[in-house]
Amino acid sequence: MSRKIIINKYQGNTHYSVSVFDSYGTEHHLGYYSDEFTSPYNLCLAEIEDKAEEIWSNEVKPKEDLLGNAIAECIQSDIDRGVEPSLD
Repeated sequence: MSRKIIINKYQGNTHYSVSVFDSYGTEHHLGYYSDEFTSPYNLCLAEIEDKAEEIWSNEVKPKEDLLGNAIAECIQSDIDRGVEPSLD
């Protein structure tokens, strides 16, 4: 997965939701910014880029949930065979 910054309009187009994704696909929500804060647009983008660079320089590979993955595979194999999955 690639690193990216996503800025979405939020709450009736008066605020922006800002999220940063690291190379492992983990989302880091930076917060909500209002229109009045983003009026000096370049200043806001510079701040967001600085925070994103900090996140990317400190990213850590998430631990894999082996038990959860094994249970999910068992459930999926039951579904594929047409059997009602049961966790009992």
